[in-house]
Amino acid sequence: MSPVVKRKTEKFKLPGKYVLLIFTAICLSLMIITFTTDFKASLLDNAAGAVIVPFQRGIATISTWMVEMVEERRSVNELIEENLALQEQIDALTNENTLLMQDKYELSNLRELYELDLQYSEYEKIGARIIASNSSNWFNSFIIDKGTDDGIMVNMNVIAGSGLVGIVVETGSNWARVNSIINDSSYVSASVLHTQDNMVVSGDMQLIEQGVIAYSQLIDEEGLVQKGDKIVTSNISDKYLPGILIGYVASVEMDSNNLTKSGYITPVVDFEHLSEVLVITQLKQPVEE
Repeated sequence: MSPVVKRKTEKFKLPGKYVLLIFTAICLSLMIITFTTDFKASLLDNAAGAVIVPFQRGIATISTWMVEMVEERRSVNELIEENLALQEQIDALTNENTLLMQDKYELSNLRELYELDLQYSEYEKIGARIIASNSSNWFNSFIIDKGTDDGIMVNMNVIAGSGLVGIVVETGSNWARVNSIINDSSYVSASVLHTQDNMVVSGDMQLIEQGVIAYSQLIDEEGLVQKGDKIVTSNISDKYLPGILIGYVASVEMDSNNLTKSGYITPVVDFEHLSEVLVITQLKQPVEE
């Protein structure tokens, strides 16, 4: 059997010198293209357009957002500061208005006291401020800021508003206690101004809630006493000076004995709102027997 001669396919091999020559030619061509055209710049620009520009846009968006946040925060802080400043102005104006209202109220009280002083000009007086009162809403007993050092004595009459408030019952060097005519323990000898008929005015803390105080033992045989008549302190009172206005008759009723009358008086003093008073520095002279 004849041996079969197999021919192996030989691989094509390019000599190294030719490979080197080809790469050299390619490099020279690229160098020529680079120096004579903008091919490389275009590639870089395209790369920047694909990668850098979106990144820059993202940075710009974030920067804009941060600036807006900072401005918004600054605006909020400015609004807070403006609100605090406005609140301080409101507080200052409120305090100022309160002081003005208080001054107006005190001025009104002082004007009333001045007019009352003129009304009872025959009596020497001294002004005093109420510095303490009992727990009641009504000034049935209170303390003033004047005492024996100012010439205040027990049984001196106290007036305010348009008439009689009460009487001094206790004194200290720089204070005095006053019991008002609405106190349950108070009794005042009084009379009807135009008839001079006498009566007794008595305090009653329950009645003052209705805005009245009681009177009794009125002898009015001719029936001259009418609703609205003025009631003043009587000449026969042992402690109260005569002619001080107490109030106005609110009602008149015949007692069960058919001899005397009783009823209610609307006092001229607002015993719920007192702050300053006048103390008459003259005592009622005792009646000589």
